[in-house]
Amino acid sequence: MPRRPFTFAVGLSLLALAASVAQAGPILRRERRQRLRIAQGVRSGAVTPEERAALHAEQRKIAHDRHAALRDGHLTRAEAANLVREQNQASRDIWRDKH
Repeated sequence: MPRRPFTFAVGLSLLALAASVAQAGPILRRERRQRLRIAQGVRSGAVTPEERAALHAEQRKIAHDRHAALRDGHLTRAEAANLVREQNQASRDIWRDKH
């Protein structure tokens, strides 16, 4: 009998984690697309090695901030807005370096 509350608690925590990861889905997809844009710029020669290093550092910071935001298992609106703002800036930086 004591295993039932433990099983319920574990299931509930996994459900909460899945919900927060689902919230981060668009953020993860955008990070992936931006990494692909950087790689395409490197292949075409539009992005120099120095620019590539700076863009990758910016992407690492965004990933670190995403991990920090999800550390408690929830992605608040403010955290999501901050990540989107960082991604918007990174997107502009990628565009600028590629053109």
